Amino acid sequence: MVVKVFIASQSGSTAIKKKQQDVLGFLEANKIDFKEMDIAANEDNRKWMRENVPGEKRPQNGIPLPPQIFNDELYCGDYDSFFNAKEDHGVYAFLGLAPPPGSKEAHQAAIIQNGEVPESDKGDLVITH
Repeated sequence: MVVKVFIASQSGSTAIKKKQQDVLGFLEANKIDFKEMDIAANEDNRKWMRENVPGEKRPQNGIPLPPQIFNDELYCGDYDSFFNAKEDHGVYAFLGLAPPPGSKEAHQAAIIQNGEVPESDKGDLVITH
């Protein structure tokens, strides 16, 4: 599976440039394999991205702006969804990838899957009545 990030290399919007750089920088820093798909230099990329962003995820004007993130053909989300996943330590799940062993996300996934909190984490629990 390949993570595809649809970007616009020729964007007049500083906000779009910053969002694109945030996504690409995070993926590079975490050694997550990805492929940049430039919609400014390739009309096929632009058309494919616009056709494959689900209707309920499109902005009011109907034209999704970059960055848009896919795992192969599967839509992952836009920048806001990526940012929220990053804040919640859930980027690997957002991308449809297995988290690396030892990562905070892998640890959280193990707790959810097993339904148990490891002994090492029980000191962090707050029990309220």
